[in-house]
Amino acid sequence: MNIKIFADGADIDEMKKAYFSGSVSGFTTNPTLMKKSGITDYLGFAKEALNEIKDMPISFEVFSDELDEMETQAYTLRDLADNVYVKIPVTNTKGITTYQLINKLTSEGVKVNVTAIFTKAQIKNVVDNIVNNTPGVISIFAGRIANAGVDPEPIMQYAVDLTSNSNEKEILWASPREALNIVQAERCGCDIITVTPDILKAMSTFGKDLDEFSLETVKMFFDDAQAAGFKI
Repeated sequence: MNIKIFADGADIDEMKKAYFSGSVSGFTTNPTLMKKSGITDYLGFAKEALNEIKDMPISFEVFSDELDEMETQAYTLRDLADNVYVKIPVTNTKGITTYQLINKLTSEGVKVNVTAIFTKAQIKNVVDNIVNNTPGVISIFAGRIANAGVDPEPIMQYAVDLTSNSNEKEILWASPREALNIVQAERCGCDIITVTPDILKAMSTFGKDLDEFSLETVKMFFDDAQAAGFKI
């Protein structure tokens, strides 16, 4: 497959495992994942991760709700290492867009990963404001779009077509729910997809014979029933 696989998480051991497995091309994280992992020192975690992973992109997210403070945080994160991409939410919690901030940061060479994108209008505005040939990732939450009962593929295809003439702007399929999303993202022409450790593990069954898979599933049900001592 041509699509790049980025591991999504905030567990240093899992990140190292993915890195040394050679199965991923980069990493993303966010404050929610870091909170779930029990991280309390944001910059300490970032520095530890960067000490282990020096030659692949890693995205760290700003978390202020004020745009001027987002900018300050972005420079702090950018200065940690050359392989850092700064995650900027497409709006703050008040719905104020960050398009001008994205323009300013990229005009000064800050690599960005614009996150929490759901609509074509957001995609268009983000693409237009990643400037100065600065590398930028457009993270579209395809999994959550699908959860809303909307087919994400036309939206992802729109984004891919919009950036087809730019090598610096990459489209990322975010929030996948199953391994099939990797196939869908590849089909749309996305540059990157984020995957959790569970989905990364599920990829090992790609290409598996379905008759064999069926038999293995029947055996699993049988063995579990026997082990549980069920009776009817």
